[in-house]
Amino acid sequence: MPDRRSTPPKGTRASERPSGAADAHVAKELPSNASAFPGAPPSIPSSVFDLDIQDAITLKGIAGSPGVAVGPALVLGDLRAFFVRRHVHTAQIPQELERVQQGVEVAQSTLKAVDARMPKAMREASAILEAYQMMLSDPTLHDLISAKIRKEKKCAEWAVSEASEEIVAMFGPRESGDRDAYISERRHDVEFVCDRLLRALVGEESHHAVRLEEPMIVVARDLSPADTASMVREPALAFVTCVGTRTSHTSIMARALEIPCVVGVSNALEQIRTGDILVVDGLTGQVFVHPTDQSIRDARQRSEQHLAFARRLLSARHKPAVTADGVALALKANVELPAEAILAVDHGAQGIGLYRTEFLYIDRTTQPGEDEQYEVYRAIVEAVSPQAVTLRTFDIGGDKFASTFQMPAEMNPALGLRAVRLALKQPEVFLTQLRAMVRASAHGDVRIMVPMVSSVHEMREVKRLIAQAREQVRARGQAFEEHIPLGMMIEVPAAAIMADVFAREAEFFSLGTNDLVQYALAIDRASQSLAAQASPFDPAILRMIKFVTEAGKTQKIPVSLCGAMASDPLAACLLIGLGLRELSMEAAAIPEIKEAVRRITVPEAEAIAEQALACDSADAVEELLARELAPRLIDLLAGIAEDIPPTRSSMPPSNET
Repeated sequence: MPDRRSTPPKGTRASERPSGAADAHVAKELPSNASAFPGAPPSIPSSVFDLDIQDAITLKGIAGSPGVAVGPALVLGDLRAFFVRRHVHTAQIPQELERVQQGVEVAQSTLKAVDARMPKAMREASAILEAYQMMLSDPTLHDLISAKIRKEKKCAEWAVSEASEEIVAMFGPRESGDRDAYISERRHDVEFVCDRLLRALVGEESHHAVRLEEPMIVVARDLSPADTASMVREPALAFVTCVGTRTSHTSIMARALEIPCVVGVSNALEQIRTGDILVVDGLTGQVFVHPTDQSIRDARQRSEQHLAFARRLLSARHKPAVTADGVALALKANVELPAEAILAVDHGAQGIGLYRTEFLYIDRTTQPGEDEQYEVYRAIVEAVSPQAVTLRTFDIGGDKFASTFQMPAEMNPALGLRAVRLALKQPEVFLTQLRAMVRASAHGDVRIMVPMVSSVHEMREVKRLIAQAREQVRARGQAFEEHIPLGMMIEVPAAAIMADVFAREAEFFSLGTNDLVQYALAIDRASQSLAAQASPFDPAILRMIKFVTEAGKTQKIPVSLCGAMASDPLAACLLIGLGLRELSMEAAAIPEIKEAVRRITVPEAEAIAEQALACDSADAVEELLARELAPRLIDLLAGIAEDIPPTRSSMPPSNET
């Protein structure tokens, strides 16, 4: 799933600027979360982007779901349950333990009921709600709660609250942890689950159900999927939350509901009161409090333009991905959940370029078995058949924590035991996954990809284990495809520099630019202070990309890119010039990128890429892209329908394929 933490060109959408978000779940809308265009050339009319909001209070956050909404605010207090902290007598301990168990059953029943009421459009949320139900029975949580009741003689509510705090503390200090979207979301998951249990214990479920008497904008510290799902049939115009990222559950649910959402507005509860008129701009990540009449008219016009833009892209989503001179491209999707595969096809994806298998290992107390994994992989393969599905072996470690793995404490997990290194350290766990993947190959075009490869030895060991997995499946008499292409991620400098050698070991490459930027530039992906320097447009990164594509071309193996760059219209055009013909991205970005590449010829892209490779800084590359490409992509960058004719090349078609 794309990671938005790298710095895009100055002409790129604000919603794509550094937000600390990681690429995680799929978006259900066309990726039109555009914004003001601070670095645009003078020739671009500023009126295309600016709302006339002069007297309003401006609050800044992160664009979680695109669109613009105007309406009165409904401010929700902290949805956490309130309770009395009290000690219990020894004779009351069994009763308190029983209350906890009953609370778990009530909370699980409530989540099941919410899940059953959700429309099909929000099917991705079902997996989240199911995970919550499992977390309510987590032994770690219950051991802590039990200890606090038995040993400290605290009431059930108090024990749950303290257990929640201790588990959350395991994710590290909130000040540093919140810089990483994955860690932040896991912290929120624990808080939400314990909150549901607390509500069940104090009988506050019905009290917290939100009912809107009129169309309103819901403002809260945070909203869980269950909270948001409970408002499916309420006239919510938009969501504004104090915490969250583009990949947070609130953002995902808002995109499923197709309503605007701005998250990460830290001072929202301080500045907004129930009844205040708001403009929520899910394109720029801004919220305006007390807007003028003119501002409201401008916002409504912008909303209409965005809807027209989205409809236009939606209508063209199944058109071929070809450049202006007829060169065919393959645009595939990055997905995490099985339901996203269907969504990807609906958005025009030509297969799955990256299926992250980590979600199968996260938020659970036991590792997934072979049959469970096989059924998941099979469902994805059958959903996109006859298109190909690239299954990436688990990338656990670094910032991706899974309690089912015994991970050593490391000063820098990103440089420690993760991905293929962890897989080779635990070959039996790895073989379980490989057997499931081999079996799934009987149902369609399956490819296996290995993350974080840095040595030839690692690739050869993976080959050996895949051969072993194949023989184990054969011995059982189970069906599988004899030849399953094996590829690798190019996301560490060693792999990029040795790409010509690795091209003799792997059958395909996939550039993972999010980690490549981190390792090549020695900048932590979670660092907010250095985010502006962690740019995929750094000439060093572009030169590595070019070298890898040339190595693939020489050895005649396919090279794709599945990092955040693929989702950016300006970057996508540059990547074509660097020799890439296959890009994989979040499904929602595919219609937009298809439209972008149709407006440029390969010779034009190659000329721009040649200039970019000669630049001495990321800033210079960004300025080049804004100057050469922004005018013809202005509607895509802004996310609105404007009658600005794109600058199309008049060059004759090419026969290049």
